[in-house]
Amino acid sequence: MRIAIGSDERTNLTDRILEELKQRGHEVIPFGSLAENDPEVDWPLSCSKVALAVTTQQADEGIVFCWTGTGASIAANKVSGIRAALCHDAETARGSRIWNHANVLVLSLRATTEAIAKEILDAWFSTPYSDDEWNLLQIERIRQLEQSATASKI
Repeated sequence: MRIAIGSDERTNLTDRILEELKQRGHEVIPFGSLAENDPEVDWPLSCSKVALAVTTQQADEGIVFCWTGTGASIAANKVSGIRAALCHDAETARGSRIWNHANVLVLSLRATTEAIAKEILDAWFSTPYSDDEWNLLQIERIRQLEQSATASKI
């Protein structure tokens, strides 16, 4: 699987995630401070580049980081077709895959330990999207929200 990954800051956590992804056999496409010679490392830029790589199918999925994870989540979710989920534990990662069909994992550089990050990755990569009728309807409703000019049309 091709994984786009970006952060505004390179840390022990980001380096460990990069190693873990490679050990799992994924092709890594780095952005921001994780890429060599990328001058645009600020979180809105690095996270939107990851999101665009996913929506243009240059990558299958993405992982983004910032200090709290909130900004990275907001930036990634501005790109149509992205369902970025800020996950602080494995159960949240599992739920974001099942019910939200999340395609970008968001991690906090401040709050995520390397051990928890490994558990989150295990849950993320082992959990398929739900394909039950009710859940598919919810994902379609999200797509409709993305396509509407204003929420008042819904």
